[in-house]
Amino acid sequence: EVQLVESGGGLVQPGGSLTLSCAASGFALEEYAMTWVRQAPGKALEWVSAINWNGDSTYYAESIQGRFTISRDNDKNTAYLRINSLKTDDTGVYYCARDRSMDYWGTGTLVTVSS
Repeated sequence: EVQLVESGGGLVQPGGSLTLSCAASGFALEEYAMTWVRQAPGKALEWVSAINWNGDSTYYAESIQGRFTISRDNDKNTAYLRINSLKTDDTGVYYCARDRSMDYWGTGTLVTVSS
């Protein structure tokens, strides 16, 4: 059974940093790209970032360029999203999904940016 479990969210002050993790099981992580998507309260899903199977290629939404870093450790079956200089607009649920096609999703981790 394919499972994706996000963690690392929480309450952070503006300007702070977080690293989100996505633990994968039930499939060979190294065979797939991974994607992060977020959803702010009351807003549509927003594609954030993606990484190819070995981490050599990364992709980011223009709105978060320079503040987010996607990475992966295939040996640990985990993908990551590092978020720096957090803004209140970054508040939302962050999901990881398998592959660029996003055929499987986790249940998300909540990030709240507030002073």
